[in-house]
Amino acid sequence: MIKVARDEDLGEQIGKEIYFDLVDHDKVRSFRIEKQMPFTQFKEDIAMTFGIPVQFQRYWLWAKRKNHTYRPQRALTAQEEIQTVGELSEVSNKWNNSELRIYLEVELCLDLRPLYPLGKTTREEILLFLKFYDPLKERIRYVGRLFVKESGKPLEILAKLNELAGFLPDEEIELFEEIKFEPNVMCEHINMNLSFHGSQLENGDIICFQKSLRKLGNKQFRFPEVPSFLEYVHNRQVVRFRSLEKPKEDEFSLELSKQNNYDEVVECLARHLRLDDPSRVRLTSHNYYSQQPKPQPIRYRGVDRLTEMLSHYHQLTDILYYEVLDIPLPELQGLKTLKVTYYHSAKDEVTIHTIRLPKQSTIGDVLNDLKTKVELSRPPDAELRLLEVFYHKIYKIFPLDERIENINDQYWTLRAEEIPEEEKSLDPHSLLIHVYHFMKYTAQNQAEIHNFGEPFLLVIHEGETLTEVKARIQKKLQVSDREFSKWKFARVSLGRPGYLQDYDIVSRCFQRRDVYGAWEQFLGLEHTHNAPN
Repeated sequence: MIKVARDEDLGEQIGKEIYFDLVDHDKVRSFRIEKQMPFTQFKEDIAMTFGIPVQFQRYWLWAKRKNHTYRPQRALTAQEEIQTVGELSEVSNKWNNSELRIYLEVELCLDLRPLYPLGKTTREEILLFLKFYDPLKERIRYVGRLFVKESGKPLEILAKLNELAGFLPDEEIELFEEIKFEPNVMCEHINMNLSFHGSQLENGDIICFQKSLRKLGNKQFRFPEVPSFLEYVHNRQVVRFRSLEKPKEDEFSLELSKQNNYDEVVECLARHLRLDDPSRVRLTSHNYYSQQPKPQPIRYRGVDRLTEMLSHYHQLTDILYYEVLDIPLPELQGLKTLKVTYYHSAKDEVTIHTIRLPKQSTIGDVLNDLKTKVELSRPPDAELRLLEVFYHKIYKIFPLDERIENINDQYWTLRAEEIPEEEKSLDPHSLLIHVYHFMKYTAQNQAEIHNFGEPFLLVIHEGETLTEVKARIQKKLQVSDREFSKWKFARVSLGRPGYLQDYDIVSRCFQRRDVYGAWEQFLGLEHTHNAPN
């Protein structure tokens, strides 16, 4: 595979598709050639394809430099041109000799003779490539190439550069050398009075030039000189912003710099959202693998650069999620925010409340705050409790003095409810048990139970039969006789149900303590299901 880069490719790509180096070889004309074909025959094919006579063609081999740039290094000699394509590819690329990359130099003279004898450029001559930058349009473009003598000075080519840019011969211009762009941009001013050799310029080097800033007057430019423009292009990052409430939808995109710090990113976003206070914006990074927002948002000034916001295990994304807060983020971070689901005891009503308190607060403080936001059945005497519910089981009843700082409401549901009067003064012989709904499935000849619905706590008195307990449960859940008659009741321990009869004394079934926690033994309300598995 021979990939032929021409001046036309450089002109089409530089400033549009690429900004650094000279060409994207994947987007130039390629030819699939037998390795045994003489290169001279390939030149005939090029003459037919591009309409360039063989005598005006000269080919250069590309080389990767130590600074990771990729430039034409030297012209093919007459002796090399009589070799086969396969032999040339081995010389050019020892790592991938199935591909040969070449630069086609074309120079037509007025008398239709080659300007330089084939295979013969003097050692004093070097081939330079030229880019012109316009700070007003913020645009860089390829304007051509030039052979210069190593002993010559940049002063001697200023008129030629002005001609290539379309300027008057005496226009004052400044010259820069584009040296490298990875990992950082290096573009340095060229001393007009030093020789090209003294400036360490060689074949394939790139000179970028522009009008002198003194000639441009007092105009203000975002990127006044070539180095600042290339720095901008190198760090430019278009970020797709999504509302955290709609994590699948791109809402808008903003052009930022990878080097932007935290404040610069949120200020730019706040301007777009027309917010006066950027500290009310909170950002969340993107999980590259799950394609979801990360569980934890970015802390206020918690990262230094935009690149850190977009990184996920060495993968760079272009997505950030945002939310607009009702208070500044630094103030919010000093608080603990909990989402609490409140179950009204007298009404079939569930409301969700956001409680925001200092991190040193206790569960008691949470419940006191909640009392001001909900309708209580007995306002003066009502007592609330907070439960931790997960997969339709109650795992914890929070003590009032527990601090809220380490409570996680992301995976567990925090449920608040009024404590019934009968639970406030339990006698020593009564029990507080867990009651869960469940269905039974058979999978691979094994019975499995699956909990569903809302679990609850129930007081069981000494000597109370299942019939009496059932009556209280039916009243509590307000279930019709017809529906309630279909339910079965079982003591479930470690996933195994033991069915109860109406005459069984329920309190005796819950005297055992050889279980891991209260949620591992419960009174189960079994429902039948008619749907297929």
